[in-house]
Amino acid sequence: MKKRTRLILALDVTDRQEAMRVVSEVADHVDAVKVGYPAVLPLGMELVEEISGSADVICDFKVADIPNTNRLIVEEVFRRGASGVIVHGFMGTDSVRACVDAADGDVFVLAEASHPGGKEFTQPVADKLARLAVEAGASGIIAPATRPERVKELREIVGPLLILCPGVGTQGGSASDTILAGADYVIVGRSIYQAKDPKAEASRIVGEIGSVL
Repeated sequence: MKKRTRLILALDVTDRQEAMRVVSEVADHVDAVKVGYPAVLPLGMELVEEISGSADVICDFKVADIPNTNRLIVEEVFRRGASGVIVHGFMGTDSVRACVDAADGDVFVLAEASHPGGKEFTQPVADKLARLAVEAGASGIIAPATRPERVKELREIVGPLLILCPGVGTQGGSASDTILAGADYVIVGRSIYQAKDPKAEASRIVGEIGSVL
């Protein structure tokens, strides 16, 4: 995945025309587009194929199953043109390694979620999940932009692995603070795709990131 603007768009849009409009407006300002079930369930995996023509796509499917099932899911994700996939680590090292082995691109392990509930269950085991990501050969982890201090702590564990951080904007996280804490990318959704001018908002965030690099 390229590392140009450090911004990833989280595209939780359920209308195909609207989704592609936002992608076309912000494509020059993002390094990737993250799509999950809110978009793929109504629009199909064809959306991944369509977006991949203009941007790297990360499928945020939070894959969490036995190794063979994980393998089948990940193979399909990359067959459809995705560049990355987000998986859960709590199913164990063998399940994550199955994702890594099946991937034709990047595998990111969710270490700690960005919403308040992330403190209840993912935060207490986040350090262990981060170590698992390293051991399983994953490309990186997902860490919370809403808690920059945790990004710093997780960076100490994962070393050179990539850290992607959701939670900037609507959830209250700061793009600049997150990058300064050690993140490689920030993930922004509603603040961009719900903006009156998505391109302008994406450009503003890229400028904020650039101001601390």
